[in-house]
This record gives sequence, structure tokens and C-alpha cells, in this order.
Amino acid sequence: MIFHIATRDAWDEAARAGVYRADTLATEGFIHCSEANQVAEVANVRFRGRQDLVLLWIDPARVRAEIKYEEASDGSGTFPHIYGPLDIDAVARVTEYREHNGTFPTPN
Repeated sequence: MIFHIATRDAWDEAARAGVYRADTLATEGFIHCSEANQVAEVANVRFRGRQDLVLLWIDPARVRAEIKYEEASDGSGTFPHIYGPLDIDAVARVTEYREHNGTFPTPN
């Protein structure tokens, strides 16, 4: 699995449309994703205090767009990037994603 953090509203809209397009698809050309061991760190840096998040559990074998593993611009590691829209049938699970005791957890 690879993971993407989205807002509940964005995911609900994607579920109706049949395809998910993160804001970064238009601005950067890809959808940012993470491996399981990277999710919490990303969330704790970028999404502190948010209560409207869901975690998309994405099956890479079902993603039609190209997935590239690339170094983050800040040098924090290599992350999977989806270069195109994400068809919702590639999402195996969607779970609420909230802080517990002030930090986001690693998915398991």
C-alpha cells in the first residue's frame, strides 16, 4: 500500500466523480503519497490540528497513472508520486485520520 492524506470533502467529491485529483496534480503535476512509515511524519509536519482528514490506502497495482519514487525537495526521503488522476477503484480503504495525544499515528 501507499498512502495519501486528503480532506473528507475532497474525498467525498472524488467518490461522486469516480476520480481523485489532489490540488498538487494541477500545481506540481502529481499527487503526493507516502509509504506507511512516512505518513505520520508528513501529517505531523503539514496537518497539525486538522480534524477533517482521511487516509487513502492505495493499491499501487490498481493505479492506472504512472507512480514514480522521487526524492522530496527538502531532502527528507524518497516518496511515491502519482502522475495523473487517481481512479477511486485503486483506493482499497479510506479511514478517518486524526491526531491521538497530539500526534498523528502510523497506519497499521
